[in-house]
Amino acid sequence: MRGHPGHWAFLVHRVSGVLLALFLPGHFVALGAALEGEAAMDAFLAWTDRPLVKFGEWGIVLLLSAHLAGGLRILALEFLPWREGHKTMAALAAGVSLAVSLAFALALTR
Repeated sequence: MRGHPGHWAFLVHRVSGVLLALFLPGHFVALGAALEGEAAMDAFLAWTDRPLVKFGEWGIVLLLSAHLAGGLRILALEFLPWREGHKTMAALAAGVSLAVSLAFALALTR
């Protein structure tokens, strides 16, 4: 049912999973820089000090926390007794993922 909080939770979980999968090749490039030697890794780390990259790091943390919270919500739906509080579980998952990503963003400003 479109517009239902469960539908939105489903969409956030699926979209975050797809976007995380698209991030993996970039992560492998970073790991490859580490294998190429100290100079290549230092150059890559200098590149990551840019504000747009820092914003992207925050986005990755948001996606990871949203995907984790959505996965935990799904596990709760599968293994815990059925309850009426599914909207509350979806809101809790969204709140936790936003709080984690904001904590990470605040840590970036140090």
